[in-house]
This record gives sequence, C-alpha cells and structure tokens, in this order.
Amino acid sequence: MKASGLDKILGRIEDLDSVNLSILVQRLARERNLQETVFNTIQDGIIVMDSEGVIQYANDTACPLIGLKSSDIGTISLWKMVPDLAHSISPEDGDEGTQKNSVLTREFEINYPEKRFIRLYMVPIDAPVNSEGSGGYVVVLSDITEAQISLEERLENERTSSIMKLAAGVAHELGNPLNSLTIHLELMQRKLEALEKQPKADKIKDSIEICRGEVKRLDAIISNFLEAIRPSKPELNELNLIQLLEEVLQVQEVELADRNIEVKIEIEGDIPSIILGDCGQIKQVFFNLIKNAMEAMSDSGQLKIRARSDNEQVYLQFIDNGSGISQTDMPKIFDAYYTTKDSGHGLGMMIVQRILRDHGGQIAVESQSDVGTIITLQFPQQHIRTRMLESGE
Repeated sequence: MKASGLDKILGRIEDLDSVNLSILVQRLARERNLQETVFNTIQDGIIVMDSEGVIQYANDTACPLIGLKSSDIGTISLWKMVPDLAHSISPEDGDEGTQKNSVLTREFEINYPEKRFIRLYMVPIDAPVNSEGSGGYVVVLSDITEAQISLEERLENERTSSIMKLAAGVAHELGNPLNSLTIHLELMQRKLEALEKQPKADKIKDSIEICRGEVKRLDAIISNFLEAIRPSKPELNELNLIQLLEEVLQVQEVELADRNIEVKIEIEGDIPSIILGDCGQIKQVFFNLIKNAMEAMSDSGQLKIRARSDNEQVYLQFIDNGSGISQTDMPKIFDAYYTTKDSGHGLGMMIVQRILRDHGGQIAVESQSDVGTIITLQFPQQHIRTRMLESGE
C-alpha cells in the first residue's frame, strides 16, 4: 500500500525541528477531531479495545448502548462491562472472551442499562511491527431491538392466529351436535306430553329440562368463546377512556361490593379526554382486568386505577393487592390456554394483549406473590394514532 504524506512525515519525525513538530501535532489533532466527528455521527456503536479487552475508545452511540461512562474508557474491560457478551463469545485457551485472530459476528441480549438485542461485529487489529500478540480489536455494535421485537411479535401473532382458527373450528364442530341434541330433546318433550299420566313421566320431564338447560349453557359458552377469539379489526372512534372505565365499573359495581373490594380512580395531571379506539374491545379489556383483580383479591381488597399521560401516550394502571403472580408463571400469562384458575379458559390475557396491539398500544405486567399485581396499559394519543394510520398501519 502506498504510504500517505503523513506516514512519510512520521517516518522521519526524529529529524523535525520544533516548528515542524508543532505543525505535525496540530495536524494530528485536526485529523483526530475529524475522525471522532465522523465516528460520532455513525448510528452504530464503535469500540476499540486492546488485546486484553480494555476499552480504549468508544463513540457516542456505544456509551449509552452498554452503560459506559467516559471515565471507564482506558480502565475497564468490555467483558466485565457486558458479561452477556463474554458468554456469547466462547473463550478459547483461557482467553477472557476473545478468539484470537478471528472475525466474529454474534447476536445477543443484554439487560443493563436496559433490555436490548445487539448485533456484534468484531475484527482483530494487526499488531504493530516488532510487538507480541494481537493489536486489539474493533467492535461494532448495532441495536436490533426494534427489529427483534417486531419479529417476535409477528411470530406470536402468527401462533395466536393459528390457535384462534383451530379453536374457532372446534367450536363450530361442537355446535353441530348441540343443534342435533336440541332437536331430539324437543321431540322427546312432545312424546312426553302423551305420557304425563305415567308414574315416571315427571322424572323424565325433569331430566329433559336439565338437558335443555345444559345445552343452552354450552351454546352460550361457545358463542361467547367465538366472540372473544375472533380476530376482528378494531372499529376506531373517538373514545373517552375515563368515561368508558366508569361505565364498566358501574356494570361490575354489585359484584365489587359483594366481594368488599374498594375501587379508587386517581388521575395525575391533565390527560387527553379523547383517544381513537374500539368501544367494545376496550370495554372487554377493562372487564377482563377488573375481573382478574377481583378474583385475585378474593373477598376483600383495594383496586387502584391510575391515569396519566405524556406527550404521546396515555397510561392506565390497574393496581391490586391480591395474591399476585409467581415468578414461574409470569412468562406464561399471555400464552393461550394457560391459567391458574380452576374454571379459567386461559384466553383472557392473550385477548387483552391482542386488543392493545391492534390499537397500537402495549401492556406491561409487574407482580409479586402475596403482594399484588400492577398492569399498565399504554394507549397512543389521538394525534399519534392518526399518524400511525396515515403511515399505513
């Protein structure tokens, strides 16, 4: 490779006088500033570390990505800074996280300073002439969190959709024998009318009524089930979230009073009165969450509902002091058919999550056994939701 003008000057630096040496230093400083400006405009994190893994340079993107402080540069090892990274790159020959003279590409997850998915590209630097070992490494870190989450949500939506289609098919097939049973029970009822004077007629009549009642109950269960799982697109209209919430609480008022559960609504600051949403679906979300809270608190307790907003989102928190959710159950709460209740169908939270996603929102759950549960709903404000729709959501 042809040597640059700067390389030629550096090659005879010992021959430079003080004036030329000063000019060289200024030139090097300008080039360094230019390079740092270029590196700091790059959206990926760039890290340079020595052969021991100690970080010697990090651009502006890399620091917040892994929680690096400027005072850490030159003193801390990347492997100690991000232990998850050390585990993702298999050590060889006792080396702390590096594979000598190898170009590495990895995707991994870090949990500090926040949960992120990172793609790593690491290239060894040639060692200077007459030196021993590696010259170090250049590491490029790309934040792929949004892409990874989008992929996971798409896979989850596909899985949920397949489950719903299967469940809808099963429910439809159950409807056929129920219709047949209803017809035959009607025929039995007519024949029974001619046998009313027989000693066992009353008992047979009672049995038929029980069967008809059970068929009717099963038919209602299937109808409600199909209505709940059918992935209908939300019909967006202007809604007042707080007013909608109060309407749902009014319907559940008697059951809340019977269970001796106190409900408090706390509104922090001024929140937007109107969002875009589907009235029926949002009501279903509120019904499910309040019902879950009631069942978690058994015969007494307190349910707090807090409302707040920022420039883009409206947040509703449902806070109960019930039995809580164990840490082993937490990862499964949005899974289809997963429930800890004897009479639960395991679809409630999955449906709530689907409705929130369809509305451009999110749901978060925090819980601790025997302490309680906090469920946070996040709705985009009307101007954000409108912008999402205009962008082709």
